[in-house]
Amino acid sequence: MSAQFLAPRMRRVRPSPTAAIADRVRALQQQGIDIISLGLGELDFATPAAIGQAGIDAIRQDETKYTAVGGTVALKAAIINKFSHDNDLHFTAQEVIAGTGAKQLIFNALQATLSSGLEAIIPAPYWVSYPDMVALADGESVIVATQEQAGWKLTPQSLAAAITPRTRWLILNSPSNPTGALYSREELQALAEILLAAPQVLILADDIYETLRYDGALFCTLAQAAPALRERILTVNGFSKGFSMTGWRLGYAAGPEWLISAMTTLQSQSTSNPCSLAQAAGVAALTQPADFLPQWLATLVRRRDRVMAMIDQVDGLSATAPQAAFYIFANCSGLIGKSTPTGVQLRDDIAVADYLLTEAHVATLPGTAFGTPGYLRLAYALDDALLESACQKIANACGELCPTLTEHESVGKAVLR
Repeated sequence: MSAQFLAPRMRRVRPSPTAAIADRVRALQQQGIDIISLGLGELDFATPAAIGQAGIDAIRQDETKYTAVGGTVALKAAIINKFSHDNDLHFTAQEVIAGTGAKQLIFNALQATLSSGLEAIIPAPYWVSYPDMVALADGESVIVATQEQAGWKLTPQSLAAAITPRTRWLILNSPSNPTGALYSREELQALAEILLAAPQVLILADDIYETLRYDGALFCTLAQAAPALRERILTVNGFSKGFSMTGWRLGYAAGPEWLISAMTTLQSQSTSNPCSLAQAAGVAALTQPADFLPQWLATLVRRRDRVMAMIDQVDGLSATAPQAAFYIFANCSGLIGKSTPTGVQLRDDIAVADYLLTEAHVATLPGTAFGTPGYLRLAYALDDALLESACQKIANACGELCPTLTEHESVGKAVLR
């Protein structure tokens, strides 16, 4: 009955898979079941003390009123300096905006530019929210599969084949969630050659995992690699991942003034300014030395390597070690078709994830949620002891799976009996 009151757009969007798994984990925990979650994209580190103190100081200084919709003067200045210092990109205050998380800024950009009949190219595997945000803006997602053996990266050839006169956006996430793939400057320049010949295409560069890189891997953002495309690129970043500030809800973006202006107008009629206290903390994050980062990265490398060692030991799992972020995108196709100890056949990656949750009490996310069936995303940003326990539980549960008999084999066994 209540469905009649919903707008048609709601039929185009699904609940966030990551939020759904979090809800299920909480429900199981409320039943007294101890669940280890490898499903959420959140560091377990505390927000660095100096950043937290800046938020506390803002309260004490009564910085608790409305600010400018797109961010305070101090935060915009810090964002501009960050882009100049880290990425050799130079913006004015009219070309930057802060919002309640990078997610909101991506949503605003798509709402400001998409309409029925327009398309957004999204390489898969993709962050789960991209297609649904496109759908809410009445656009159509054009999903372009990438390959594990090619490093999970979009190729110039596949990009060129996907572009049509209706293409409005290419969404490029580097480093990537869920794969940790990181595009080199040369790879970005090769994509830029295709994009230069398609002036109707805007590019959204989602750089949210920029600082979380391993083994000396270098970072380059598209606007840095291809200055000729600067007026068509929106570069999005934030504080959630690199500063462990998920709950602060603060992100930022930079791009052409006309787009930033439109996003600011939308924001003025939705959330208005981001939290004033979070903005004060954001200024501290961008202006103080990130002396915590080397220890964080060393810890994440150790955790990554532990999960990779577990995967190497489990028959039916395989993966490529990621260069960045804090996820391993594990191929679980070798487990599909096997049967649980109770005789239930695992028919797809969703069933594998469900088996690990219900039997091993470890939460993962199926690759289907990221547009790439046959995989699991394992987020390894949690306490070492919990991660060790999760690895042991996954290995034990996978070891209890049995090959499913073919019809011919089943008949043969029946005759022998």
